[in-house]
Amino acid sequence: MARTYSMRKRVMVTGGAGFLGSHLIDRLLEAGHDVLCVDNLFTGTKENIAHLHSNPRFEFMRHDVTFPLFVEVDEIYNLACPASPIHYQHDPVQTTKTSVHGAINMLGLAKRLNCKILQASTSEVYGDPSVHPQTEDYWGHVNPIGPRSCYDEGKRCAETLFFDYHRQNSVPIKVARIFNTYGPRMHPADGRVVSNFIMQALRGEPITIYGEGSQTRSFCYVDDLIRGLMALMDSGPEVTGPTNIGNPVEFTVRELAEKVIELTGSSSTLVKEPLPQDDPQQRQPDISKAKRELGWEPSVPLEQGLVKTIDYFRQFS
Repeated sequence: MARTYSMRKRVMVTGGAGFLGSHLIDRLLEAGHDVLCVDNLFTGTKENIAHLHSNPRFEFMRHDVTFPLFVEVDEIYNLACPASPIHYQHDPVQTTKTSVHGAINMLGLAKRLNCKILQASTSEVYGDPSVHPQTEDYWGHVNPIGPRSCYDEGKRCAETLFFDYHRQNSVPIKVARIFNTYGPRMHPADGRVVSNFIMQALRGEPITIYGEGSQTRSFCYVDDLIRGLMALMDSGPEVTGPTNIGNPVEFTVRELAEKVIELTGSSSTLVKEPLPQDDPQQRQPDISKAKRELGWEPSVPLEQGLVKTIDYFRQFS
C-alpha cells in the first residue's frame, strides 16, 4: 500500500535529470514533496539537477529503467526515454526497450505499491496525422518499420501496457500525450527545431529548414507543460487519459525560424534541406479534454517563452 503517514509525498521521477524531468522536480520540491530522481544520464545531465543536491528532500539514483527497481514511493512520473530523433535513433533497440521494458518495470512497481503512475507519452503516437488537430480518440498514422518507429511504436506499446495494467491489475494510471515543448535546459545539440534554430541563429550560421518549412508545429513552454502534468497526476481516479498536453497555437517551421532570427538579432539566412523520412506535416493538439477534465491550458505565448530560452542558450554559443 502507498504510505499514508504523512501529507508529504515521496515522488519518483524517472528521466529526472532530463529537460522535462528536472523542471518537474523543481515544481515538486516547491510543492513540499520528497523527490527521488532516477536517470541513467544517457541524455539527462548532472548540470540540470546540480542546483538540487543541497536540498535534503532531493535524492538522485543512477539507474536504467530497463532493469527492475525496488524502492518505496507514493507516486511515479515515468519520463525516462530519449525524446529527440538524434538521440533516440542513436540506439533504436535501446530506445524501444526503454519505452517497453521501462513501462513494464515501472508498472510492476506501481502495482506492488498501489500508487499512481503517470506515463509521459507523446504526440508522436499520432504519426503523420490524417486528422487535424489531433484528438485523443484518433488512433494515429504511424510507420511501424521506419527510422522513427523505435520511439513512436515504443511509446504506443507503453500506452497499451499502461491500460492493460489498469484493466487487469487496477493500477491507477495517468497517460499524458506531450506535444512539442521548449525552454531552458533543452540539450543544445538535441536536433530539435527550437534548439537547432536558436543555436544556429546565435552563432550566425544558416538556419536549416526541411522542405519549404511549411510543416506546422505547436510549441508549449516548459512551465505550462509541467503544470499540465501535475494537474493530470492530481486528478481523480476516473481520469486516466490519454490526455493531450500542449499548446494549440500552430506555427509553420518557417515562421519559427523567422521569429528566432528576429529575437536574437541574428544575420542568419534560411537554407533548405530535404524532408526527413516520416517527418509529420502537421502537429497541433486538441486540448479540450485537458481544459474540461483538468482545468488546464497553456498561458505563455511563444515570443515570451523564446526570449527565456534564447537567454539560456547564449552560454553555449
